[in-house]
Amino acid sequence: MPISPNHKRDRLKMLADQLERRGIRNPRVLRAMLSVPRERFVPAGELVDAYADRALNIDCGQTISQPYMVALMTESLELAGRESVLEIGTGSGYQTAVLCELAGCVTSVERHAELSIAADRMLQSLGYKNYQLIVADGTYGWPEAAPYDRIICTAAAQRMPPLLFDQLSEGGILVIPLGASEAQSLEAVRKVNGQPRSHKLTGCRFVPLVGSEEPRW
Repeated sequence: MPISPNHKRDRLKMLADQLERRGIRNPRVLRAMLSVPRERFVPAGELVDAYADRALNIDCGQTISQPYMVALMTESLELAGRESVLEIGTGSGYQTAVLCELAGCVTSVERHAELSIAADRMLQSLGYKNYQLIVADGTYGWPEAAPYDRIICTAAAQRMPPLLFDQLSEGGILVIPLGASEAQSLEAVRKVNGQPRSHKLTGCRFVPLVGSEEPRW
């Protein structure tokens, strides 16, 4: 689909004002954020705010994350281009598309079938092929394709889900929001000699990770 002049301008403004100004420097991440048409992933009623500096509501009580948060989480994965990535929480598919631009293959797990179907339809229409979408309980990860070089969780857990960390390759990175609903911290967790080494990135607020392996909020 051709980019409308307004959306092209909004995307460039997002890059400069929301990402580069806040310290996003990785050129591959910036190119991916410029390439992926965020307006295609938001509901029609939110189209005017497609590039707003905030999260937007989507179906099933979920959200599409603020552009800066998408870029920060993606940059923190340190993707070089060949990695296998597990994403927990497909949502609209926007983060999935950004990952497809940067990784070798992406497996994305979503518990809402409605969201997964819509995301698959959109990703196909944009020409992405290096992904698979799974409808399942994300707290279990997706062991069938483990281990993964990188894991990204787009919903907040009260503590690090052990099954996700188990599916991370040695030396791999898990990026996840952790903590209670009013005091979440985005963390990058690297597996070193089988143990987690965590680095706090920023405060955040995500929808809760819901599933059998994570207590409900």
